[in-house]
This record gives sequence, C-alpha cells and structure tokens, in this order.
Amino acid sequence: MRGWILAVLCGIPLWPGQSFPAEQEDPETSHTRQWDFDSIAPGTLPSSFVIGTLFDGRPAGEWKILITDRAKSPSQVLAQLQPKGTDQAHKLLLMEGTDSGNIDVEVSYLAVAGKADFGGGLVWHATDDRNYYLLRASLVEQKVRLYRVVKGVQQIVKQLDRPLPANGWHKLRIVQRGCELKAIYDDAVLFRVCDQTFSNGRIGLWTKADAVTYFDDLVLRLLDAPLPSGHPPH
Repeated sequence: MRGWILAVLCGIPLWPGQSFPAEQEDPETSHTRQWDFDSIAPGTLPSSFVIGTLFDGRPAGEWKILITDRAKSPSQVLAQLQPKGTDQAHKLLLMEGTDSGNIDVEVSYLAVAGKADFGGGLVWHATDDRNYYLLRASLVEQKVRLYRVVKGVQQIVKQLDRPLPANGWHKLRIVQRGCELKAIYDDAVLFRVCDQTFSNGRIGLWTKADAVTYFDDLVLRLLDAPLPSGHPPH
C-alpha cells in the first residue's frame, strides 16, 4: 500500500512492562504512519489536514502548527488555539488519506487552557465531520468517554470515572479489530467494548468548547484481518 511506512519495532516494546502481541506484527501485515509535526511550517496546516465545521458553518477551531518549548517531541505541536466556544462547539480536525479499518491509533495531548472544558480527544473511523468514533478525556469532568457520533449527535458507548492529571502530556490510544475496541489511557487499558456503527474511516483530533490543547506524536498502525467473533483484542 503506497504512502505507508513499514513499522520497524526493533524489539522495543511500546510501553515498558506491557506487551501487545497482536499489535506487534510482521511488517508484511502491519503498516505505520507517524506525525511528529516537526517538519511542517509553523503557523500552517498541510492540505491533507481538514478542519471540520460547526453547526453554524464556521470553522471548527483554530488549528495550526506551533513552535513551543512544551512540545513532547521538540520542537513543534499541532495545536487547537481558539480559546472560546459554547458547550456544543466540537472542534474537529481530520486527516485525509487515513481511511482504515482495523487499527491501532494513538496520540499524546497536553491540556493548556480551558474552563468549560480542559482536555482533548482522538477520532477514528470518521466518514465526515458529523459521523465518527471519539475517545475523549475531560479533566473538568474527570472522565474518559468513548462516543459514537452519528449525524453530529454524541452517543456514549462507554465511560469511566478516572483521576486525570491536570498537567503534563498524556496519551490516548484505541485498538480496534472488527467490532472489538480497546481503550487505553497512558499505560492503562480502561475498557473493552464491541460496537459496529463504523467499520472504516479517517482519523482525527478533537477539542470542545474553550479548551486549548496541544497534540503531538500521532501514530496510526494498520492491523491485519479481524479476530474471530467473540475473540477480544489482546
């Protein structure tokens, strides 16, 4: 598959003390794309990064590449900088050319500012900016939620109350094969669920209301065929 970088794992586990054998597969069946945002001109967005629209037609946020000494992998991040918005302002950025089915996708985020909301989210299997899955960490609510968003309406698939630190970088990760979804926050597997609403689509990033958030080290790994029915991901 053109444009995909073969995963080179070099025998180094993704997280110390954790092993995900099903995600560390032969390069012939697993392909990886990575974005550290460091080679993109500051203040811009590549044409393949598409900002969604709010219900009133305005762009869904102010997304741009930013130079900052707070970057997780120096020296740039992808930032959502618009510091205002109602509770219904869902600010979404999609990556064109990332249509995929069985995936392992992760991103690191830094919550920078926000009162109505403080945190960020990871989007996948998006058919457009109104239909997608979302894994969201809200530091205001101290919850991690998995949503299906259908025609712009959020439906909670699963949620977990969890102490979420208000500072530092943190990681959101989703592994999906078929209907089986595994949600991971930093090193912890939070929950596993089965949902069949969306089977394919693009990945993206998300914030809400007045949250200003930095994102870094986005990784999309394509996985092999779905597991047999009833067999959860490792």
